[in-house]
This record gives sequence, structure tokens and C-alpha cells, in this order.
Amino acid sequence: MNRPAAGAPTAAAPAVNAVARQPHPRQQLGAELRRLRDLAGISGRELAKQVGISQSTLSRIEAGHVVPPLPQVLDWGKAVGAEQDCLHSLRTLTEAAHSPEVRDWAAALADRAHLQDDVRALEQDAHLVRNFQPALVPGLLQTADYARRVFATFDPPYTPDALAAALAARLERQGVLYDPAKRFEFLITEAALRFRPGPHRMLLAQLDRIISIETLDTVTIGVIPQDIEASTTIPHGFVIYENEDHALASAEPIPGSMVTRGPELVEAHRRRWAALCRMARYGEEARAFLTELRDEIQRLATH
Repeated sequence: MNRPAAGAPTAAAPAVNAVARQPHPRQQLGAELRRLRDLAGISGRELAKQVGISQSTLSRIEAGHVVPPLPQVLDWGKAVGAEQDCLHSLRTLTEAAHSPEVRDWAAALADRAHLQDDVRALEQDAHLVRNFQPALVPGLLQTADYARRVFATFDPPYTPDALAAALAARLERQGVLYDPAKRFEFLITEAALRFRPGPHRMLLAQLDRIISIETLDTVTIGVIPQDIEASTTIPHGFVIYENEDHALASAEPIPGSMVTRGPELVEAHRRRWAALCRMARYGEEARAFLTELRDEIQRLATH
């Protein structure tokens, strides 16, 4: 999660911001569903009963925070007496809303130092967070030194002040791990555990932290050894945020961030998560693996 380098051209900023202000199809869909409900004179409570959802879910849909499946949208349209051409428009909007939402870093960071607060909001809203990382230790588990060195590798680079702000915000996020109302599941590959953005002592401290965090009742950590027989391919890292009435998945390709809210695509992430879990070691086996890896790194550090 980076920011544009100092001295980058500013002439394109108004155009970037104009693009950023355009509503996403999920927001357009929510606004249209709200408009149709208002025109029909049906209360949110009454429509929620007819469609078979909770009133809180209905509110999230109308606000553009939740993308409903197509059958639910069509039921909504029929409940408010929408004509056939209107149902067709709703179908088109729903299909567009189900596509991933991609934000490039320049637009996302046009007026702020970092995006840690956005991630924190997703973590605070979810009751279950599933985080798969094949390349580095997940942010919620990182030590301050590890996180600082990871941020320092970004291109374009952070300014010193922005790096300090991003680091502080990442460390503040980690308090959510101690919330007894939440659950966090991590899948980390051996390659990610061996990733070393600093000296061996830094990695030793990082492995110690993972071993310590694994003992929390709110946290489950699975490790995927390199020599395990594969049951699926290793994709890019992703995070699934689950709530009582909705879910979303996020990833971070090189150009920017990608958020998926469409139910079918979120379910595809769940299937891949399940396949990766079959390759992972948990509990005593995971702790033994982490301890052996730490001992190996300790030997390297002393020679």
C-alpha cells in the first residue's frame, strides 16, 4: 500500500480524482433499488420480509456495501412492481456490480499517506477474516521492524513521514486480534515465512511473534510446507472478510487493490481457501514446523 513518489506530475490529479468520484456499479445498484422501494411506498422492514433478508442487510444493499445475488435483486424488483424493462436494467446493473472493483494506487493515495485505515475498516466489520499469503508474513502478524522494512521496499517509495504513518497505522490494526468476538485464520506458505527483508535477527523476532500469536484463542495459523504434495496451485495472496449477512474478498495486484463483492466470485475464493487448507499443517504440527524453521534461521544467524 504505497503512495506516489514526491515530485510526481500533478496535472493529471483532477482527472484521477474525477474518476475516483464516479460511483461503482454496486453503489448505483443500491441507489436504484432504494429508489424503486421509495416509489413503491414500501418500508425497509416490509420489503426485507418479502425478499427474505434482514433489515440490516437491506440497508447495506441500499448503501452499496453489499452486492446481492441476481435472484434476490429480481425478487426485490418484483416485490416493488418493477416493469420488465426495469428488471432488465436491474439485471445489467447487478452483473456489473458483481465484477471486481479495482483501484489504482495513484487514485487511492491522491489525498492521503496510506491505506491502512481502509483495511482496518474491513477487519473491524468482519466477524471472520481468512488471510492467505504466499510471499510474506501477513500484516496483522508483522513485527514493527519487519513491517517497516516491507514498507521501505515499495515502489514508488514512501516519504519518511508517510512511512512512519503507515507503520503506526499497521501496528494499531493489530489490536483487533485480541477481540474475543472475532476469528482470524491465516494460511502462510513456507516461502512467505522465509522471506527476509532484513537481517536474520529480524526474521527470528518475526517467527517468535508468529509462534506467540498462534496461542491466542481468536487466531488459527496454518503453514504450507514447500515439500507438501499440492492439492491446488498457489495463487496470489487474498483475504476473505466474512460477516453475518455478507462477505467480500480482496487482493493486491501490482497496479493497485482489488475488492470482490459478487457472491459467486467470493465463493470461488472460499473454494480455493478450502483447497489450500488441505495442504496446511495446524496445531502441534504447525508449531513444530515453525520451531524447526526458527532453529534453522538461528543457526544461519550464528555462522
